[in-house]
Amino acid sequence: MTSSAELTASPAVSLSMWHKFALAFALLALADILFYDQAPGLSLPIFTAALVATSLLANHAGIDRSRTRLAAVLLVLGLLPAIEDLTLLSVSSVVLATISAIALMTNPAAEGLRLPVTAARQLLLVGPFRLIPDAIATLRAHDFTRLLLTWSIPLALGLVFSLLFAAANPVIEQWLDQLRPQHVVSNLSFGRPLFWLLMLSLIWPFIHLRWRQRTKTPRLPIDAEAEQTSSIASPLLNPQTVVRSLLLFNLLFAIQTALDGVYLWGHAALPDGMTYATYAHRGAYPLIVTALLAAAFVIIAVRSKRDDEPRLIRPLVYLWVGQNLLLVLSSIQRVHIYVQTYLLTHWRIAALIWMALVGIGLILIVVRIVLDRPTAWLVRMNLIALAATLYGCALVNFSAVIADYNVAHSREDGRSGTAIDMPYLLSLGPQALPAVRRAMLLLPGESALSRMNQSLLDQQAKDMANWRSWTFRGWRLQRYLDTHPLIQNPS
Repeated sequence: MTSSAELTASPAVSLSMWHKFALAFALLALADILFYDQAPGLSLPIFTAALVATSLLANHAGIDRSRTRLAAVLLVLGLLPAIEDLTLLSVSSVVLATISAIALMTNPAAEGLRLPVTAARQLLLVGPFRLIPDAIATLRAHDFTRLLLTWSIPLALGLVFSLLFAAANPVIEQWLDQLRPQHVVSNLSFGRPLFWLLMLSLIWPFIHLRWRQRTKTPRLPIDAEAEQTSSIASPLLNPQTVVRSLLLFNLLFAIQTALDGVYLWGHAALPDGMTYATYAHRGAYPLIVTALLAAAFVIIAVRSKRDDEPRLIRPLVYLWVGQNLLLVLSSIQRVHIYVQTYLLTHWRIAALIWMALVGIGLILIVVRIVLDRPTAWLVRMNLIALAATLYGCALVNFSAVIADYNVAHSREDGRSGTAIDMPYLLSLGPQALPAVRRAMLLLPGESALSRMNQSLLDQQAKDMANWRSWTFRGWRLQRYLDTHPLIQNPS
């Protein structure tokens, strides 16, 4: 059996890898200025011109000068539609002209119809995935490589967790703001580092050009492929890296857990202008993302127990998973506080169920490590938990639960929640009728509720009139309506 492998055509290069990375980061800074949180327009042709110029500078030794004029004409023609107006067609024109012009000048093997196809495959499909391997290869060529590699994962994920905690916790955000006098942290959202990584991955194949051709080679045995994959990943996930990551992550999570203990559970005074409902809503979802990232790291980094595994790894993993469970509980409590103020919706119930599933998944990770089970077992158990949860949810009348809760905890019933959201109550359908009738008793003479009640009754009668739309839940509701007639207020 054969598979496609790729051999480098080895064009001459004129700059060292360090210089190329410097040029790539300079283009990244330009992309951040032109594109991040900005509506694209003329910025696209400007960046494209800068990208082509920098690519030719970084690879000038491999340029075919006889094709330069044709490539320049092709690039200008491709940029003109984007200068006229930015549409899907004009963006496609820019992309096609850019990769074709660069391939025309630097890849002698690309001719005719193969030119854009080869360029798209190498620069857009394969090229972006070369950033991390090339970075690792560059670092491994220097003496301080091992130190950088063992700290790269802890520091990178530590930065991601810090940003997530800053998004979830205003106190941590204030701390980070104090470290940056110009308040850069307030503008450094979780999406910005992802934007940087995406743009750098797209820029890199244009800076470090490697034109390749496909050949057929024998497929490696499964054991050999696994060994090769392990050797590639070992510099990033060796035991020293895992221990350092877990030490750093436990420290970061301990800070967040302590702050939640003070503000969420201890009800200490929040920063000025921050209510408990806002604090709860702001932090619920970033913390769940944090727990999911933590779970993924544990699954990848901690596999079957080995003789050379440091004794610290397992206790640190258990401690970290425990802290993640506390984060999940904090997220559930945050949603609960928010629901107490702004009442229930389908999405908030879904969020609570999802958070419970994340907690179950974390517990299963610990069970998997203790029992030394394979990853397939963990996937299977999570799928069973998900299937059981979805099946149980299919039997729950969430519309009735939401309607009853919102009316019972509304301001009209003397509770701390907001006023009854009548349009949302109507959107819940006939199953909200019992709650609507309770609301009519709380607000006698409210014409909007009377119209809502009649509209839902008409919909219920229509559903029950046709046997094709009959449901057991609808039948139970109809039986309730027949045995509990609405008592009109004498007024």
